[in-house]
Amino acid sequence: MRTRPWLISAFLAMALCGTPAVTQETAPTQPNATPAQQSDKNAPELSAQDTSTTFKVRVNLVEVRVVVRDAQGHAVGNLKQEDFQIFDNGKPQIISRFSVEQAGAKPPVIKEEASPEAPSGPTMVLPKRYIAYLFDDIHLQQADLMQVRNAANRHLQTLATTDRAAIFTTSGRVQLDFTDDRAKLQATLEQIRPTSIEESEQTKCPNVSYYMADQIVNKHDDRALQTAIQDAMDRGCSPPPQSNSTSDIQAAVKTAGLVAVSTARQELTSGDHETRLSLGTLDHVVRRIGAMPGQRSILIVSPGFYNPDELYEQSDVTDRALHAYVTISALDARGLYTNMPDISVQTTNPTTLPDFMRFKQEEANANAEILAALADSTGGAFFHNNNDLDQGFRQLESLPEYTYLLAFAPQNLKFDGKFHNVKVTVKSPQKLAVQARKGYYAPKQAVGEAEQAKQQIQDEVFSQEELHELPVEMHTQFFKTGDDAAKLSVLVKLDVRHLHYRKSDGRNNNNLTVVSALFDRNGNYVTGIEKTVQMHWKDETLDSKLSSGVTLKNSFDVKPGSYVVRLVVRDDEGQLAAQNGAIEIP
Repeated sequence: MRTRPWLISAFLAMALCGTPAVTQETAPTQPNATPAQQSDKNAPELSAQDTSTTFKVRVNLVEVRVVVRDAQGHAVGNLKQEDFQIFDNGKPQIISRFSVEQAGAKPPVIKEEASPEAPSGPTMVLPKRYIAYLFDDIHLQQADLMQVRNAANRHLQTLATTDRAAIFTTSGRVQLDFTDDRAKLQATLEQIRPTSIEESEQTKCPNVSYYMADQIVNKHDDRALQTAIQDAMDRGCSPPPQSNSTSDIQAAVKTAGLVAVSTARQELTSGDHETRLSLGTLDHVVRRIGAMPGQRSILIVSPGFYNPDELYEQSDVTDRALHAYVTISALDARGLYTNMPDISVQTTNPTTLPDFMRFKQEEANANAEILAALADSTGGAFFHNNNDLDQGFRQLESLPEYTYLLAFAPQNLKFDGKFHNVKVTVKSPQKLAVQARKGYYAPKQAVGEAEQAKQQIQDEVFSQEELHELPVEMHTQFFKTGDDAAKLSVLVKLDVRHLHYRKSDGRNNNNLTVVSALFDRNGNYVTGIEKTVQMHWKDETLDSKLSSGVTLKNSFDVKPGSYVVRLVVRDDEGQLAAQNGAIEIP
């Protein structure tokens, strides 16, 4: 689940303005009233305060993004929910949520509201797409980096005016937040260099890679160990036998074995650290782009890296990306990979060279698996084994035309953190290829319904989708309070007569959570306000005194600039309203 404590902490108090009818019917809250007293005829009909509200939501949903392609590789977009089947550890599941997304939809065009100081305003086009470029400077070699950086430079010149791009590196040493400033993007690219996490650059002796270390320590691969032992003896990493006697040779081999295992353990610790650092940075980028209001995609530029047994962190990143509707694609910076011997680490013994080359090829394949898995799990693509990097950037920036988002609530789910295999099939007479995640880790603890509901509201705040399940209207206006300051007001009108209510104690009850959020022209979150509105209307009030509805007013202190206003309203039955507005403050 995504969490944004910085958003919640930024939500301030909301001023409540009612119609005259509401004001006449509203009584002060009794501070020491019991629940029974609060439900009597003297209880207030409308109140606004920061309270904890329980919502009706489905919990523990597993989300699966699916891309279906025909024999020609084209995405298929005409499938229905009943065409899909999902299996969790081989057991069929009920699909509880289903939607189809089409890439390339036009961004919302918003006409600015009339304001006392701006009688008419131009239209504003929201940023349509956010792309985060994550360069794996921990694993990239200098030659590969130069080639891919040049291709990225050319690619950035082709971005549309509605695109916003950001640059990150796995080491965290170079980064640029989302912007449409092409000069800044190019300057940031030039700063990226291969980064070594290890304090020492000394050549390992024996020559044990991260992949070989995992085979030796965790997989107990005797052939990998024997190869490392032979290399240790050939390179003089351990004392040679004192004589040609069998006992001296055995003693030397034993010592070389201890050196090989020790080196493998050190390399495994270092490799695990680099992999977790890379996945941790990717998780940070997913969180960051998940806070942008639009189409979100991440492009990893990397030679790949080894992830033994698919560390839990990889599944966690996948879950977060799926929940935030973030697509991850990957470009293999090695281009057309050839398994040529590396002179700098080549063994001095020709008899061990074939084994080193075999492990190197296996490692190259394993390094690419994580990039392919991240792309498959999130609906992205993996460009590899091709030297045309320009084509790679062009291909990866184009998302599949159709993507399906399925979700299911696992039956009898145990909160034990164990891995579950997921399989998605399509019932069709055609031969179709299905791209979807391969599994997920069960949560280690349950998430409460209130927390899930809060998360749903936050997800809608950082979306551009407009929803109209509740009768809500939004208007904006501003007043200049100084040369460099203004007061921005967001007016939210609720047609409370057409809401759904629960009847209790002669009252019509419902609670609303109302969120107003501001974003700048690049889609960066600026500030927000949240309030819970509690309604306990009498029948006569609903029937005769609320024809003009109820109006809420949120006020922000802002500086001149262009702002996008996002309004999200949710009631305690789970119905939503979401609207976009825009305003230019000179």
